[in-house]
Amino acid sequence: MGELKNCPSCGEFFNYTGLREVCNNCAMNEEKLYEVVYRFLRKRENRAATVERIVEVTGVEESLLHKWVRKGRLQPAMFPNLGYPCDNCGKLTIQGKLCKGCTEEFKSGLRQLDAALEFREKVNTHENTYHKQK
Repeated sequence: MGELKNCPSCGEFFNYTGLREVCNNCAMNEEKLYEVVYRFLRKRENRAATVERIVEVTGVEESLLHKWVRKGRLQPAMFPNLGYPCDNCGKLTIQGKLCKGCTEEFKSGLRQLDAALEFREKVNTHENTYHKQK
């Protein structure tokens, strides 16, 4: 059983079952646009097209291209200049929610935090150690 939602594209009510994020009419329209994009990208000379170029030629919204790459419908392995924005900085990425730079930055921050916590733990244990003087 689904729930009643507003379509984010057109605003109409539709029965959301978890399969599609948009109503049937918008889903059919997205499929038509996907076919336009895919036909454009299948041509050898267009495989390295950037997101901006694809939008310019096909008229498809950039957000739809990002959505298709994120869902795996357009494979960056086949079309190397495709991607979707990193949730942190907006730079294009092809997997996960963060680009490589942001991932490394977060990992570095976690390593620093771990080192600081380890140091604090050593200091706390050292303060609780009593030495008997002779």
